[in-house]
Amino acid sequence: MVVSVLSAQTKQTQRHREPCGACADCEVRKMAICAALQDDALDALESIMTSRKLETGEMLVEEGAPKLKVFSLTAGLLRLFTLLPDGRRQISGFLYPGDYLGLADDGTYSQTAEAVVPSTLCSFAVSEMDDLMDAHPALKDRLYVMTREALRQSRDNQLVLGRLAPVEKLASFLLVLSAQAERIGQPANPVHLAMNRTDIADYLGLTIETVSRCFTKMRTQGLIQLPDANTVSILSHRSLAAVAGAEFKS
Repeated sequence: MVVSVLSAQTKQTQRHREPCGACADCEVRKMAICAALQDDALDALESIMTSRKLETGEMLVEEGAPKLKVFSLTAGLLRLFTLLPDGRRQISGFLYPGDYLGLADDGTYSQTAEAVVPSTLCSFAVSEMDDLMDAHPALKDRLYVMTREALRQSRDNQLVLGRLAPVEKLASFLLVLSAQAERIGQPANPVHLAMNRTDIADYLGLTIETVSRCFTKMRTQGLIQLPDANTVSILSHRSLAAVAGAEFKS
């Protein structure tokens, strides 16, 4: 009985939490999970939301920890990784603004998530988000669409990692980053590398030295220019796609 009363009180508190008003000015409003809600229904989402800020290198969730919250990334970049038995780090992917963390997790987080750059997220308690989806079925539909998109991105990641030659992997990765930038409304070219060479190496399964040699080789071949360490100008998408063994899409 006591538990039931406490639970009811908790839900009563949740229902009367004041909306924060953050969604109105959110730059990824039309890409994130909240795109499922009309403006007049956003108060319900905002009433269960808290904002979370991460500094570079700060951990958001740890692999194996209980899944208590889900997150929507509004700014920045996260890396998802697993530590291998020999201590090496395998990055499985990156999360971009508009992406949702928690899609592939059940009771525990399947991977560790860290901020690559200063990042901002909307945080939701799992139980409250579940209740909100029951009240607003459009959220469930949106989550289903995002799950399908995450599976497509996972397939693209596998295609990148499946390339045999290191230069093919790096070329594929640059094309994926270019397409991702365009998806979130940023210029597709030049490509901004928020991650460092170590992140790229741990994602592609290469050494840092091999990644650097591949950049040099592509620059020498006239495929790219490197104005600085974090910028890659693609001189020919068609030629880079040919190196990656991918279909060129104009």
